[in-house]
Amino acid sequence: RPQPRASPRAAARAGRLRLNEQPVHDLDTVLKNNDFLRNTVHRHEPPVTAQPIQILVEDDSVVVVDKPSSLPVHPCGRFRHNTVIFILGKEHNLKELHTIHRLDRMTSGVLMFAKTAEVSKRIDEQVRQRQLEKEYVCRVVGEFPENEVVCEEPILVVSYKVGVCRVDPKGKSCKTIFQRLSYNGKTSVVRCLPHTGRTHQIRVHLQYLGYPIVNDPIYNMRAWGPERGKGGKIDKTDEELLKALVEEHRSKQSLDVLGISEEDLSPNAENKECGNSSDCMESVQVDPINGNSCPAEDTKDPERGEIPACLQNSDTNLETLEKNKQSSSCEIWDGPVGERGSEEKDPLCVECKITRRDPSPKELVMYLHALRYKGAEFEYCSKMPEWAMEDWEE
Repeated sequence: RPQPRASPRAAARAGRLRLNEQPVHDLDTVLKNNDFLRNTVHRHEPPVTAQPIQILVEDDSVVVVDKPSSLPVHPCGRFRHNTVIFILGKEHNLKELHTIHRLDRMTSGVLMFAKTAEVSKRIDEQVRQRQLEKEYVCRVVGEFPENEVVCEEPILVVSYKVGVCRVDPKGKSCKTIFQRLSYNGKTSVVRCLPHTGRTHQIRVHLQYLGYPIVNDPIYNMRAWGPERGKGGKIDKTDEELLKALVEEHRSKQSLDVLGISEEDLSPNAENKECGNSSDCMESVQVDPINGNSCPAEDTKDPERGEIPACLQNSDTNLETLEKNKQSSSCEIWDGPVGERGSEEKDPLCVECKITRRDPSPKELVMYLHALRYKGAEFEYCSKMPEWAMEDWEE
């Protein structure tokens, strides 16, 4: 992640910066060929659900899991440990898996991995030839029409950085078929059959139809306007829309949903590559379209606390942190991983100084679930999620 210029100086003074395994004392040292420079860094990952990954099928060819919401498929952006790939390797010893398809980070459900390149290539060909049948289920706002609804509006990516799309004539062609399953007087459960695989296709088409997913953290937000994007009515430029989305999540202390942090909103933030997954978002800058920064006023909240002064002048405060490291707290929790208070505080880490509220389990779930994937030689299904039951009430 982007670091203030004072970081190398503080790391060197703390003995963490090493050149050929020797402490670096002079930062003006010129590196030579084959020199090995190492720095010990402290990482923070956004919170994810504690719900375990359920393995639906495992044989010599594939591994099929029921992915919980909030977990990205593979390491990207700020996520490393809290990813499906990493957890399967660490907890189930399933390594060197080949990704066949992806699900949005907030989408749950059937996720397939191939164990060999040959199997991956075979199934990938079915995906490319659109021979793969996909069935999703979601819960949307309002009373969805009883009859089958077909949406073929083209979808355009507004920003790869933030991960936002919208309906636009200049977008890519796509098609989704919707069928209502139930209605409880407030919200509807809808079966979704995407015939193409555009980024956020189901979510964008539902928003366009005027029935956004109940708790969609992007496409059911006030930032889209009074009608929340129904019929493609936004009345904002792409730049204004992105800034409004960032502001709305910032006020709710939920920037992690967009894959960004307060650090990313600073003028010194730089882009980081995040792979091709639509779940992954790069750093947001003042102008999310052109890659400049997008500053906004901090919202004070008694649960979160004010942004510490060290964020306002990171260079100066990193030096202060390093000088005062003897008196700084550096606690290590010896209890089981996942217990409240399980954390390590680094005196040189700016983010360690920020107090954030923990999201509730409800905030880590979006009501969109991949229910079934069917190919020429296979069919994999998961259970219907609890929120999709006919008598369910929030």
